[in-house]
Amino acid sequence: MSDPTSPEGTPARGVSRRGALGMAALAAAGTAAGFGAGRATAARVDDPSSQTYAFRGEHQAGITTPVQQHLYFASLDMTAGADRDDLISLLQDWTEAAEQLMAGREVGDTGAVDGSPLAPPDDTGEALGLGPHRLTLTFGLGPSLFDREGDPFGIADRRPEALTPLPLFAFDLLEEPISGGDLCIQACADDPQVVVHAIRNLSRMAFGRAQVRWTRLGYGRTSRTSAQQQTPRNLFGFKDGTANILSDDAEALDRWVWADDGWMAGGSYLVARTIQMTIESWDRTRLEEQELVVGRSKGEGAPLSGGTEMTEPDFEMQSSTGDFALPATSHVRLAHPDQNDGVQLLRRGYNYVDGNNDLGQITAGLFFLSFQRDPAQFVQVQSSLKTDALNEYIRHVGSALYAVPPGVRPGEHIAQGLFDA
Repeated sequence: MSDPTSPEGTPARGVSRRGALGMAALAAAGTAAGFGAGRATAARVDDPSSQTYAFRGEHQAGITTPVQQHLYFASLDMTAGADRDDLISLLQDWTEAAEQLMAGREVGDTGAVDGSPLAPPDDTGEALGLGPHRLTLTFGLGPSLFDREGDPFGIADRRPEALTPLPLFAFDLLEEPISGGDLCIQACADDPQVVVHAIRNLSRMAFGRAQVRWTRLGYGRTSRTSAQQQTPRNLFGFKDGTANILSDDAEALDRWVWADDGWMAGGSYLVARTIQMTIESWDRTRLEEQELVVGRSKGEGAPLSGGTEMTEPDFEMQSSTGDFALPATSHVRLAHPDQNDGVQLLRRGYNYVDGNNDLGQITAGLFFLSFQRDPAQFVQVQSSLKTDALNEYIRHVGSALYAVPPGVRPGEHIAQGLFDA
C-alpha cells in the first residue's frame, strides 16, 4: 500500500480528499511515536475517544495492546470457487481499510457521505463522529484455509506445523456453526459501535470472496494485559486473568507468545473458545462452594492459601480439616503454570450475553481468547482441566484456532510472508 499521500500531496487511493489533511497529521504523529504496534497516540490528550494505535508494526495490534472494553469477533470462510488471487486481493483490501479504521477514518475513496447520491456509500456511516476509541484489528488464518481440496490458494505447503485443529477435550459440546473458519478478524475498542462498524465494513468488502461463518459480540474484558489495568471480573463474579502475561514482560512474551517459525516469525496463534456458563446453577451455589471451585476469594481475589490477589498460591498449604487449602479440583490449582510445566498463555477474553433460552435461562458466558507461540500450550492447560470442579458450571460450545501472522510492515499487506517465495 502507498504512503498516506503521494509525492504531489494528493490523497492516495482509498482516501477521501476530506480526510487527507487529517491523514498528514496522523502520519506525523506516527513518525513521532516510532514504528511498532501497540503504541497509542492521541489527537487530543483530553479526549480518550481520539486515541489510536498504529496498524503497522513488528506484531499485530490487539495482542499485547491494553485490553479494550468491547469486542466484535468474526470468523469467515472463503467462498466456493475463490482462488489465490481472490485471497490476496481480499487481504490487500483489508489492509487498506484496517489502516483507515484504526486511524479513525472512514473507509473507501469517498467515505460515508462524499460519494454519488446515486450509489451506495463506501462507508456504512454508523461510526461518524465517534472517534477511533483505541480500535485494534487483528487478523488470523484458520487450518481449513490450507486444507481446501485442490489447494486453490496455493498455500498447502506453507501451512505452519503448529496449525493443527484442536483436539476434542473432555466435556466439549461443540456446535459446528460457531466453530472453525478460514479467516478471523478480532476488533476491539472502547465503544461498541466502533467495533461493529469495523466488522460490518470489512465483511461487506469481502462479498464475493468470503462470507461470515459466525460472530461473537463481547463486552467487559475478562483479563488485563497491562500493569496499569485492574483485574476485571467474569460473569461468575470472580476476578479473571490475575496471572496473565503483561505487555511489559518481554521475556515471557518471547518465550510464550511470539512464534519464530518461518513466515510466522513475530506472529502468534489464537485460540477462541465460546464457554457457556450455567448462570442459574451458579447463582444458587453457596459462596463457600463457589470459592472452593475457583480457588480464590470472591471479594479480594486472593488465593485460598492466603494473602492478596497478587500473592502466589501455596499449593502445599493445608486447611484446618487437613485438606489442601486450594482443593485438588480447584480451577486455580489446575490452570496454574506450576501445574503445567510452567506453560503460560496471554488471555484477552470477554463476557457475552445472547439473550435467553426457551426456559427463560440466560444464555451467557465467557468468550475465551488466548495467544500463544504454539497451540500445544493451550492443549496442555486445557487437558489439565478435565478434573476441574468448574466443569459442572460451564459448557464449551464453540472452538477455533488461527495463525495470526506477524505485523504488517510498510508496503506489505496482511500475511504477506505467506505468499512470498
